Amino acid sequence: MRTYEQDAKTLELPWPFTGRAEELEGVRGALTAGRPGIVVTGPAGRGKTRLITEAVRGTDHARVTGTPEARDLPLAAFAHLLPDTVSLHRAVRALSGVRLLVVDDAQLLDETSAALVHQLAVQGRIRLVVAAADGPPPPAAVSRLWTGELLPRLPLDPLPCEDTARLLAGAGLEPLTVRRLHQACRGDLRLLRDLVTALAGSGRLTPVAGTGERAWRGALPVTPAVRERLAPALERSGPGEREALERLAFAEPLPLPADELDLAALEHLEADGLIDVGAHGAVTLAHPLHGPVLRATAGRLRARRLGRAPLAHGPALAAEQSALARRMERLDVRPVPAPVGEWLVAEGGPLPAGYAAVRARYARLRGELREAAAWAREGLRQTASDSGCLRELALAEQPLGEVTDPDEVHALYGAVRLGEPGRAVGRLPAGSVFARHADALARGDGPALDLAAQALAERGFLLYAAEAHAQAVRVHRDPRAARLSRTRAVALARRCQGARTPALAGLVLGELTVRQRQIVTLAAAGLSNREIAERLTLSVRTVGNHLYSAYTRLGTGERDALPRLVEEPRTETA
Repeated sequence: MRTYEQDAKTLELPWPFTGRAEELEGVRGALTAGRPGIVVTGPAGRGKTRLITEAVRGTDHARVTGTPEARDLPLAAFAHLLPDTVSLHRAVRALSGVRLLVVDDAQLLDETSAALVHQLAVQGRIRLVVAAADGPPPPAAVSRLWTGELLPRLPLDPLPCEDTARLLAGAGLEPLTVRRLHQACRGDLRLLRDLVTALAGSGRLTPVAGTGERAWRGALPVTPAVRERLAPALERSGPGEREALERLAFAEPLPLPADELDLAALEHLEADGLIDVGAHGAVTLAHPLHGPVLRATAGRLRARRLGRAPLAHGPALAAEQSALARRMERLDVRPVPAPVGEWLVAEGGPLPAGYAAVRARYARLRGELREAAAWAREGLRQTASDSGCLRELALAEQPLGEVTDPDEVHALYGAVRLGEPGRAVGRLPAGSVFARHADALARGDGPALDLAAQALAERGFLLYAAEAHAQAVRVHRDPRAARLSRTRAVALARRCQGARTPALAGLVLGELTVRQRQIVTLAAAGLSNREIAERLTLSVRTVGNHLYSAYTRLGTGERDALPRLVEEPRTETA
């Protein structure tokens, strides 16, 4: 019998493991004594293999992988673990010495291999970690692993944007480019890597003055991987279908009324999941990559006929700006769709400075400080002296308290964030989340601070919520409540793009073990792993393992980031 080598994707890990803390704990928990294992599912490229590889790192395990080429060969996936000729019953016995079996791409297993995995799950003597991609139905024996409740199932959601940003930290990309890549790939990390590689190799990344970062503006690189993902859209041959798709592509970011398109073609496209039809009959493309690819593959004459001038989006852009301004006035900065401005930036079109300043302010209030600075810079590209964009850039880049917010409410609230609520109590809007935060801090009421933090987070003020939880840590009398507040503060702060404020200083160390705190503090002081090992009488490998665990908890993978994470908090006055 031919022996099939394991998939190389399990051997090369191109990016550091990022995010997925809860999922990682879930997989590891499923491998503890008395547990049968777990099935991890999700679309191709979602990171199932990477998650499982991290979960079983350092354990004694065997691995098998399904492949399209071997789907018709019985027990092909297990060829490296079994004798040349073996029955299903003997195969179960032959694997009795395996304690942990990882099954990757289980949807591609041949029927006999799938039956063997199912039988191992029924027997329950071997712990199983199974990865199965969504798409064409897997062998029935594989799907029965979770439908028959033999193993728990963990559907893998897309990596959040903040974790995608950490993943791409080494690429030196500015925040609007990171967000564009995140939205385009929809959690497909293989496609993300393909696009980043193509952008870097094609010279489409341009330097952003004064930042050391690079930006992607303009057309999407149509790589073989992109064409493969979008074949269902690019290869439409039904009457009027390709024409409808291209008209929708050139209408972006605005929808088109259904009555302007071929209704029969739309019905077929909707049935195949290629378009979305809103409640009022507005039609848009379903996948964010469809529009850029269809525009990039259209000929020049076709693009000229279907394309719109940037000025055609003026009214929609003004409407977005007004909607964002109204939400900020109501102290509500929860995520809201604003695709027109994002489309203009992506296409490299002119962005009015007034709009850019509003977008920058909205992002800053949400705690997205790097993104706020990027929006301000976009406005300054068009109008270099715009006071609104210059002010927002300063507010996003400078530590709290060094630049005065022009809005009176936010200027007063800045005193609360600095730990000086007496300057703001009674002067903030009555009953607002800001007033509740000020009152709780003035009273030194830890539970009330936590409640204020939750209200702030619900309204989108993630950085302010993190600060309120951090302030609660220092006034709680119950150590357990303080630990919970600290955990919540750290989790929110990690979503705020490296925000550095007095309330958060030194907070993250509380998330580490005593040994991890020792090692991180020494690493932040500039000591090498070997120097730390000699000082603490540890092996260099142990130091490295502790640092790796600490990086995961601190939400960073860079040694240079440690000094700002271990700063001692300033003394605050209530």
